[in-house]
Amino acid sequence: MTRIVAGSVGGRTLAVPPSGTRPTSERVREALFSRLEHLDAVEDARVLDGYAGSGALGLEAASRGAAHVVLVEWGKAAAEVCRKNVAALGLRDRVDVVRERVEAYVARPAEPWDLVLLDPPYDVPDATLAEVLAALVPALTVESVVVVERSTRSGPPPWPTAMHGFDTRTYGDTAVHLGARSPVDDEPADAPGGPVDEDAPA
Repeated sequence: MTRIVAGSVGGRTLAVPPSGTRPTSERVREALFSRLEHLDAVEDARVLDGYAGSGALGLEAASRGAAHVVLVEWGKAAAEVCRKNVAALGLRDRVDVVRERVEAYVARPAEPWDLVLLDPPYDVPDATLAEVLAALVPALTVESVVVVERSTRSGPPPWPTAMHGFDTRTYGDTAVHLGARSPVDDEPADAPGGPVDEDAPA
């Protein structure tokens, strides 16, 4: 069972596509959004959830106070599940579902995103993810946060030269990477000393 962790519709269950997607676990979403709320990246944010699957990440953001969320999903069945979840949660006033390939969607000009959530299928090539990240740069400010969820075996995302990663946390075999647009001639402001393993003993 997949549920919204917290916020206005916290505890509500979500439908998930029958196959072809990998919903982010509640444990990972809870830890991720705790970090994002610490960064003040969710409240009143414009959020893009690419490779949306069931929409769990974007809908979690909406539940926690995001102003506007766009769920982008190419799979026909998954996009329909996103629409059903949005309607069931009563979030149609703040959440839009777009059935389109992520790389095509981000290639068009857009107003700045405050938060971008990317959980690509494991079989999405690094070259495609690099294309998506590079296309996002014009729609980011230095205060925007980009989240990329990957297998720990995949290594860090292929950040473009205009972006930098500033945090990586691991949960079992899942790695969650946070990145941002780099200020010109400046060092990353929130760069940690290295990856944080949430499963490691204190």
